[in-house]
Amino acid sequence: MTIFGTPEPDLEDQQVLEQIHAYRSELTDVLRVPRRWVGGLRRSMLARAIQGSNSIEGYDVKLDDAAAALDDEEALSADDRTFAEIRGYRQALGYVLAMAKDPDFRLDVSAVRGMHFMMLGHDLSKSPGSYRQGVVYVHDEASGQNVYEGPPAEDVPGLVSELTDSLMAADVVDPLVQAAMAHLNLVMIHPFRDGNGRMARALQTLVLSCGGIGEPAFSSIEEWLGSNTEEYYAVLAATGAGAWHPERSAGLWVKFNLRAHHIQAQTVRRRYREAGKLWQLFDEVIDEFDLPERVANELFDASLGFRMRRSTYVRRAGIEERTASRDLAKLTELQLLQAVGETKGRHYVMGGRLTLIVQAALANREPLVDPYPWMRGRLAAAPRPAR
Repeated sequence: MTIFGTPEPDLEDQQVLEQIHAYRSELTDVLRVPRRWVGGLRRSMLARAIQGSNSIEGYDVKLDDAAAALDDEEALSADDRTFAEIRGYRQALGYVLAMAKDPDFRLDVSAVRGMHFMMLGHDLSKSPGSYRQGVVYVHDEASGQNVYEGPPAEDVPGLVSELTDSLMAADVVDPLVQAAMAHLNLVMIHPFRDGNGRMARALQTLVLSCGGIGEPAFSSIEEWLGSNTEEYYAVLAATGAGAWHPERSAGLWVKFNLRAHHIQAQTVRRRYREAGKLWQLFDEVIDEFDLPERVANELFDASLGFRMRRSTYVRRAGIEERTASRDLAKLTELQLLQAVGETKGRHYVMGGRLTLIVQAALANREPLVDPYPWMRGRLAAAPRPAR
């Protein structure tokens, strides 16, 4: 019994790995210096990871609903079923955040099954924490066909044990590569009845974090995968060839993950720099209109596309309801925010004046560089499993 083996990075991969680690090192250095916008940026990155991983599974997740799960608040627009999935994923992600800092944490079979229970414990019909007892297929909703068949159920316990043992081994494998292989093997073993994709992506983030690749909020590629779902499915299909084939090369899969890390690292670096520009402009408008400094956090969240609620502002700023109402009324009057809806459902979004501020900060954006410019064409031409 054996799982997918780790390919040796070629020269192209080694160069990309060096660049990714340089980006991560730069980000780690700047995060050591306290900045007012880091907390809001971290929260938005976690929300984007939740949004990305769940969107791959077909759930329509709004960014602020993902943030609401992080803040233990009610959803703004998600239905009960979708929000239960979001909260379950948030719980598993919270586990990742906690364990990444624990020097005594052991990534064993119990940890993997425990994560699955946290993720799907809201729906006992999906057997959270338990291995599947029968055959499993990955179904393509678009074509109506089964595109992947996992290994026999009786092989699952041994395969998962082999996977976790490999992750605990003192191997000289770059954490970025090791995490990619953890993702691939878990999603291909498909050990559970449901939630295998989300589990594999969460496991990848956990392995990265335990391997010292920055904070989970800034090192996860779940946002990027959610924005590139078709390519994600294409590389899995090209690697797996429709069934459990651990003898196949995982070289293209590793390159795909390194590409995701490279582009996501560029994105995080760009967002950090843009956040600094935004806060400088917020300070200027706060001085100009004699606003309280506490509104800067709300302006930042609105600039990121969040829908703002008065209750959230009250809690985060530690102020009274009427103070919050007065602040929000002033921000609306200045067209920094725009009120939407009435009474209980009222929320606030970016207003006209704030839109202009954001446009000024984002002018002349740094372009993102694709480290594997040939990959799009390769994935588009890759044969799909027989249907």
